[in-house]
Amino acid sequence: MAEARCPRPAFSIEKATARGMYVIVDWHMLDPGDPTYNTSRAKTFFTEIAQRHGNKPNIIYEIANEPSGVSWSTIRGYAHQIIPVIRAQDPDGIVLVGTRAWSSLGVSEGSGESEVVDNQVNASNIMYTFHFYAASHGGDYLDTLSRAADRIPMFVTEFGTQNSAGEGANDFAMSQQYLNLMAQKKISWVNWNFSDDNRSGAVFKPGTCNAGGPWTGTGPLKEAGIWIRDRVRTADDF
Repeated sequence: MAEARCPRPAFSIEKATARGMYVIVDWHMLDPGDPTYNTSRAKTFFTEIAQRHGNKPNIIYEIANEPSGVSWSTIRGYAHQIIPVIRAQDPDGIVLVGTRAWSSLGVSEGSGESEVVDNQVNASNIMYTFHFYAASHGGDYLDTLSRAADRIPMFVTEFGTQNSAGEGANDFAMSQQYLNLMAQKKISWVNWNFSDDNRSGAVFKPGTCNAGGPWTGTGPLKEAGIWIRDRVRTADDF
């Protein structure tokens, strides 16, 4: 939906910018997993976002959240359609390109990072995304991310300490292995999710949002929220 008909993106962007935060404007497609299903709408959306906010140095464009059920060639072709639309308004803003199989670099569909490394998107100032959920995605995913980061610019735009549905028990040990790797490889990351839904992956306890907080300290946080809070309070040494 175009920003002119959906003011929430502008509101959130301005609020985050005023607080000195980076903003990832995410085209959060999940079902259907083919990003080309809504190419025309994505073009309209990113045109308006880039026109209005492209002069902000903190804006990052994520053009397809978790492609699935399609080849890397299809995703790459979609990127070649969307990136020029952004570049017409913002010539050097960072663009994040989702990877195959729910942004797993293809691992979740039996492939790996080589399909991206050997056939990269023909554009500048882009990064490729990787998502993981520590209780579901073990050493093979971790090793794939490590190899990819040695060859192409990576950004972990979503991860959880639970299973791939964002629920269940937290696997903090595997999560820390990922965070250690990302610190070593200087990979930025984003945790899912900043809400109070019933899943263990939501950082706030249910009812926090309707009650209007509190938003400080560890009292309103679930176990995963406390763990993440401890880590975001320590700046990366990039």
